[in-house]
Parts: sequence; structure tokens; C-alpha cells
Amino acid sequence: MIDRLAAIVGPAHCLTAAADLAPYLVEERGLYRGAAQAVVRPASTAEVAAVVRLCAEAGLAVVPQGGNTGLCGGGVPPEHGRAVVVSTARLDRIRALDAVNFTLTAEAGCVLANVQEAAAAAGVLFPLSLGAEGSCRIGGNLSTNAGGTAVLRYGNARDLVLGLEAVLPDGSVWNGLRALRKDNTGYDLKHLFLGAEGTLGIITAAVLKLFPQPRECATALIALPDPAAAVEILARARTASGDAVTACELIPRIGVALGLAHLPDLRDPFATPHPWLLLLELSSSRPGGLRETLETVLADAVDAGLAADAVLAESEAQRRALWRLREGVPEAQKKEGGSIKHDVAVPVSRVPEFLARATPAVEAALPGVRVVAFGHIGDGNIHFNLTQPPGADRQDFLDQWERMNRIVHDIVADLSGSVSAEHGIGRLKIAEMARYKDPVELDLMRRIKTALDPRGIMNPGKILP
Repeated sequence: MIDRLAAIVGPAHCLTAAADLAPYLVEERGLYRGAAQAVVRPASTAEVAAVVRLCAEAGLAVVPQGGNTGLCGGGVPPEHGRAVVVSTARLDRIRALDAVNFTLTAEAGCVLANVQEAAAAAGVLFPLSLGAEGSCRIGGNLSTNAGGTAVLRYGNARDLVLGLEAVLPDGSVWNGLRALRKDNTGYDLKHLFLGAEGTLGIITAAVLKLFPQPRECATALIALPDPAAAVEILARARTASGDAVTACELIPRIGVALGLAHLPDLRDPFATPHPWLLLLELSSSRPGGLRETLETVLADAVDAGLAADAVLAESEAQRRALWRLREGVPEAQKKEGGSIKHDVAVPVSRVPEFLARATPAVEAALPGVRVVAFGHIGDGNIHFNLTQPPGADRQDFLDQWERMNRIVHDIVADLSGSVSAEHGIGRLKIAEMARYKDPVELDLMRRIKTALDPRGIMNPGKILP
């Protein structure tokens, strides 16, 4: 079997030595560690198809893997080892870029930052942006329906796709690489694979939507009394700017404090500590007027008692410094010890209610726990992370993960929210799927899985309970 795989991808790209396999077998946070017969690195869609056909014949599980930056174990093979990891790293070509049609066709292994740069070089924008963009790959972004900081304006990863190419579990290739904005010819099959985490096939290429490059950007950091003020300011900014709000990020005081303690390059622009900060950014492809609009929004917010203070970026360096406060929150949290993470979403208008209910609930259940709730309040996605109490044993704290999940996720469900906003399900949240997903919806998902992958070889043990 190994010889046949090597014949498809070349001996140098069929890895079997333990040291070579190791980076592909563990999840980024170390929560999951699997095993595999081999890691193969095909260089074309035809090679991916040949590998999958061979695995299907042999009954071996196929585990697609991009940059392996996921946080739910979706790219880790099962422990039993009867699997082949298919790395997309060598599928890294930009096949086409049509700036007039505002489309770019990229292979699944393209690093997200490289896709952004290719678009920028043509004078257009690919707006998907997230912390791992220097190492994550576009196939993984699409397979997990990644979110990031610009969802409010441009949508999730699935909203940025016009066409798709995928290798199915039997090794056949579906070529749906159409660069059309209107195609009303039946089922929109690409959405089967977007967010499916490789359980229905392997995405090998995609036609991505591009947008006009922003020519003006206005960024402010706003001091708030509470999250309810953030929701109100967002609504006012969207209305006043003609919906030009690109990002709206909530930052708690504890997130700033941890950043200042652990990250030397961080600066708090406010002389007085504030309980909450809001990073608000407007952008437009038409220069002129955004700063004045943002100034008006901020002045009105102060007059209405919604904001205590605000600073506007006067340069790109200042803008980056303000964003660094937001980006430093998860980085600093890692340095503070164990962290139980919740990637949840509720309707934007109900974010304040969620925070008001979930925070005291976990504090009562686990005395000393530090709630670090931050993130994309503009689209209702809050990273409700719990940092271990000072001096606590890290593992003892992490052993409370399931208990904390139940408290937080029950509140999310009561608010008609989602227990996974942008990180996917993988292995981490399978039990949550069983608990919170509608039974009819789960049954439909199982029927689709059975229809496309009757032998269950595609990334088994992920998403479906």
C-alpha cells in the first residue's frame, strides 16, 4: 500500500518515518494526538483523486489536512492508525485571477496570506482575515467555514466562494469551478463541502470572491461602560456610514491587563482603565468622509452616555497599535496558564444578555476563574474564554472543561445561539452536536454523509455524533 501511494505522489512526498509523521498527528493545542500509516502530499487534483481511490479500495480512512491550525481536532487522524493523512501543502497555485470579474481561483493548499497578497497585487481585496493567516491554508478555511475579523462586512468563508472543485470519497472529481454570481441550475452543491471539515470529500480548489480595495480607513478605540453600549454604537455606526463598518471588536479590561502584563509592545492609549473597549473600523473604496462620519458617531455616543472616551488612529502605525490590543488578548491569555475556550454566537442584540448571564454562572461554579470574553461582537461571535484561577493546577482546571461547556452552552442554546461560531466541530464538540442540534437536522446530515461516503472513510469521527 505504501509503495502504491509513493508511486502516485513520489517517494519524497509519502512520509512514513515517525519523525516525519509527528507534526501531522497532533492538534495545535495538544488536545488530540492520532496515528496514521502515512502522510501523503499530492501536487495535483489528479494525484489527490488517485490517493483517495486507493484508500477507498483498501478501506483506509482519509484525513485531509491544510495548515493544521484548527482548534477542534478536525485535522487529526484517529488513534487506531488505519488512516492516511492527505496534506494539501503542495496544492499551492493561484490558477487564475480576474480583476474585472472580481474572482480568484486558488488551490486548497494556498496559504491565506498569499491569497490576500495576490489579490492586493491586482488592486483588489480578498477580505478573509484571521490570526493564523500566515500559516493556515484556504482549503481548511473553507472546510471549517472560517470567520475572522471582517465577517460583519463580507461574511464567513462560505460567503466568499463562487465555485468549488472537490475529490469525492470514491476518488471521482467534481469540477464546479464556475465564476458565476448567478447560476440557478439546481442544488448549490458547493455548500455541501463548505463547513463539512473534509467529511464529504476533499476541497482541492475554489473560485473566490474579490472586492474593491479600500482606499480609506477610519479606526477608533472607544471606552465603554458595558457591552450594551457597544451594540448601540455599532447600530448607529452602520446607519451613519451607509453600512461601511468593517470590524467591530469587543475587548474586556482583563484582556488589556493580561496583554500589558505579558506583551511588551502593547500600549493602553487611555490614562484611566475602562471596563470595556470597542475597536470600531470603517472602510470604503471611495476616499473621503469616513473620518468625519466616525467622529460624529463618537461625539453622539459620548453625548448619549454610551462612551466615556475614544481615540482615533491618526496613522497606519497607530491603527496597527490599536489592533494589537485586540490581537494580543488570546496571545496573552496563553501565557497566563490553562484556558477553557468557548467559540459561541448569539444574535447581536443578545450579546449583552449572554455576557450578563454566563459570566456570573461560571464564576459561581468555579471560584477564582477569570472570564476573558472578547471578539467579534459585530456578528454576535464572542470568544468566551476562561483563564485558570491564579495559582491553580493547570490540569485540574482543564478537567473542568466539560462542566464549563454545559453551563455556557446551555445559556447559548436558550438564547437561540450556536456552540460553534467559526472554529468548526471537529472532535471537540461532537457531544455538543448530539445535545443541541435538532434531531431532524442531524438525521439529514447523516443521510448526506451516507449517500456520499457509504463506507465512512472521509475524516471519520468528526462533526457527526
